[in-house]
Amino acid sequence: MDPNQKIVHSFIERFIKRGPEEGKPAGFLTEALGLRAKEVISLVGAGGKTTLMFRLAKELFLGGRNVVTTTTTKILETASGETNFLFIDPDEDKMKDFVQSHLDQYRHITIAKEKLESGKLKGVSPDLVNELSRCPGVDMIIIEADGAAGRSVKAPREKEPVIPSNTTLVVAILGVDGLGRELNEENVFQPGRVSKITGIPEGRRINDEAMAILLTHPEGIFKGAPSLSRVVVLLNKVDIPNGMDKATRISQKIFKKGHRQIERVVLGQLKKEPPVVEVIFP
Repeated sequence: MDPNQKIVHSFIERFIKRGPEEGKPAGFLTEALGLRAKEVISLVGAGGKTTLMFRLAKELFLGGRNVVTTTTTKILETASGETNFLFIDPDEDKMKDFVQSHLDQYRHITIAKEKLESGKLKGVSPDLVNELSRCPGVDMIIIEADGAAGRSVKAPREKEPVIPSNTTLVVAILGVDGLGRELNEENVFQPGRVSKITGIPEGRRINDEAMAILLTHPEGIFKGAPSLSRVVVLLNKVDIPNGMDKATRISQKIFKKGHRQIERVVLGQLKKEPPVVEVIFP
């Protein structure tokens, strides 16, 4: 076997005897996000995209779905337990062939082109995502479509996000722990762009209005979302002190702005159980 093609972790036998609903928390992501059949899901924003991708993939896997996870930019190398198989190859035709041949066996495969010296994985092209979405047996594709360098708040760079054109659902995530923090390099990814979009000078504190603007502005988190895709906001880290109050205020501001594609706001705590606390509709 090619040394770049390695099994990271397999927990298939551990769960294969469970019923599809067993072990799922009451507030789970598949329902909160309103998932439909054969979704192509692009994740954008800051404050938990990678955690969201693999938590959602695990729920889908346990529910009997075949899932492909990947990125169109870069992600950290997968950790133990996050995926059933990590396939790395610079040839996208080989990636497609591997997924078609082995997805029924592993049921959750993560694909990437290259392992970089930084410890990150280089992602795939949007064209490959389009091709995989048409393959029989691929139930869901989840893509991390931009980076945030571990921050909870961001604005996209000029060439971000990289959202495949056949994306059916865009999920934008921001961490509510960014509310009230100073707008600077330490707390925010691309603070200059955040300042330009929100009107808040660098060095001032981020308020709920600014968070809502980042999630509704044409140059904000959802920039480049296909016109026909559904859009869901996920406000993460509501388990911090006053987190639910912060998330509720941001949600109210979002809906007042009337973004035509945003259908709901999910309040989450992705590193705790249950991962979803509440879903708010307009």
